[in-house]
Amino acid sequence: MPFLQDIIHKLEVGGGLRVIRIVATLLTIAFLGVGYNWRAFRNMASQEAMDAAQVARNLAQGKGYTTLFIRPFSIYLVKKRNEKKLSVLPPERAKDLAQLKGMHPDLANPPVYPVVLAGAMKVLPFRYAINLNQPFVQHQPDFLITLFNQVLFLAIVVLTFLLARHLFDASVAWLSGGLLLGSELFWRFSVSGLSTMLLILVFMGLVWCLVFFEHEAREPKWGTAGVIVLAGLVGVLVGVGALTRYAFGWLILPVVAFLILSCNRQRVLVVLISLVTFSAVLAPWVARNYSLSGMPFGTAGFSVMESTVIFPEYRLERSLEPDFSHLYLMPFWIKLMTNARQIVQSELPKLGGSWITAFFLVGLMVGFLNPAVRRLRYFVLGCVAVLVIVQSLGRTQLSEDSPEINSENLLVLLAPLLLIYGVSLFYLLLDQVILPFPQLRYIIIGGFSLLVCLPMIFVFLPPKPRPVVYPPYYPPAIQTIASWLKEKELTMSDVPWAMAWYGQRQSVWLTLKCTPDAKDPSTHEDFFAINDYQKPINLLYLTPQTMDARFLSQWVRAGEQSWGSFVLETLRNKKVPEYFPLNQTQNGWLPEQIMLTDWRRFPKSP
Repeated sequence: MPFLQDIIHKLEVGGGLRVIRIVATLLTIAFLGVGYNWRAFRNMASQEAMDAAQVARNLAQGKGYTTLFIRPFSIYLVKKRNEKKLSVLPPERAKDLAQLKGMHPDLANPPVYPVVLAGAMKVLPFRYAINLNQPFVQHQPDFLITLFNQVLFLAIVVLTFLLARHLFDASVAWLSGGLLLGSELFWRFSVSGLSTMLLILVFMGLVWCLVFFEHEAREPKWGTAGVIVLAGLVGVLVGVGALTRYAFGWLILPVVAFLILSCNRQRVLVVLISLVTFSAVLAPWVARNYSLSGMPFGTAGFSVMESTVIFPEYRLERSLEPDFSHLYLMPFWIKLMTNARQIVQSELPKLGGSWITAFFLVGLMVGFLNPAVRRLRYFVLGCVAVLVIVQSLGRTQLSEDSPEINSENLLVLLAPLLLIYGVSLFYLLLDQVILPFPQLRYIIIGGFSLLVCLPMIFVFLPPKPRPVVYPPYYPPAIQTIASWLKEKELTMSDVPWAMAWYGQRQSVWLTLKCTPDAKDPSTHEDFFAINDYQKPINLLYLTPQTMDARFLSQWVRAGEQSWGSFVLETLRNKKVPEYFPLNQTQNGWLPEQIMLTDWRRFPKSP
């Protein structure tokens, strides 16, 4: 009996309560992780995730920073750049100006996430081959990448908890960490395969450095050297974030404003150090891109032109000879205004996947006594203003295909900070309420948490979604098709990112046209411009991405040279047009998919 009393005393007075909290937290994390993956895990659904994963695999396999997903626009940039350097190119490069006969350099992805992912691929037991003799449930590498991102998510939760406890108190910290852990939006990002989790982790590291800098500038402990080191580290982290997602680099503007606001001495030196370290991190990669393509950020630097009236949808990335002669300011202004209106009306109010953003907005009128809390709030507001503009101008068709879960969703980076401020205001309001009995306080906190986490609760309710993202991706079919080709042979597809990731074959994105334009033979935007002059295409693979396209706008109005006309002619005549060099097909693919090869590479039976 005394022994039992000692245990109860330790639990109530000693560190036992802390142990219970830790154990309960770990059990909750395990339940959420296992339960969410069982209920909601799906194979990769976005081209960005597959693109980054296949680049990472090339790195892990010692093939350099190259890609199997080839954009026609990348061919244009590489060829144009090599033509300017023709006199200094080695003979083998001079014969392959587009760099298609070997590994094509990647010009779309910043390097940090693929490099980190390549490290994970070196350590974890990735198995890329699918056992075609068993029913397909999930692609093992997709699941391992999900687990890797969920580990990053847990690190974000821990940093958020510690930051909330540093700025406010333990109550705000526990509720902030719990609500972030229960955010269904973040779990969706974790299973998407995107670089968002890594980028938020970098951003939280940046916030911690800014908090330390503000404290050191206000109450010096390490002297001038401490301020200089922290300013340099801030610049490095912004640079690392920019090399994870280029648009992140624009946060150097609110960062510099925060440094100026927080530092009373040596402001010029501090700002210069942060800018120099930021530039030093970016410089080698910018030089690499410029050497390969003549552009500092490769194809990604043209995102501001995409989804405008000049280059709608994916037109620019699928262009072999883009026309930049008719650029003018108005389309960019229209893009900015249209997208900014949508962000302010739809995305800002539900930032972080819940309505707790409203608490942050109301909290702007609260005068916090802690200067660090006030200054960090100004920094968050500056980030919101900058990211709304950057996200509006950088928005492409990727955001239309997947409105929330995409790499262009930059505002989600601020969700942990907004959550902390929202929770702090909730507690501030709760402390002002006179409750009839103390236990009601816990009921109110529980009800508040339940409302915020409702989207996560719905995940565990029926119906359960299919684990395979079809249409248009069915990994066994893609691997089957890819197995008919040799490693260095070229394919063309409307989902080349999937062919690159699941099939491990070089795949060029479907060109704008199928056949040459009879009215303007000087243009080269068709299949034959690659097949006849760059590298033979051995296989064509079209999925519901094309077969389910809009009939009028994407098939009929696209003209006689379009892929829609090619599909219609093939379906109407029940055979491939005579002018097309890939005329071998296997029964069983139509009408959902079209698969054509240069010779009969497949077994007779489907």
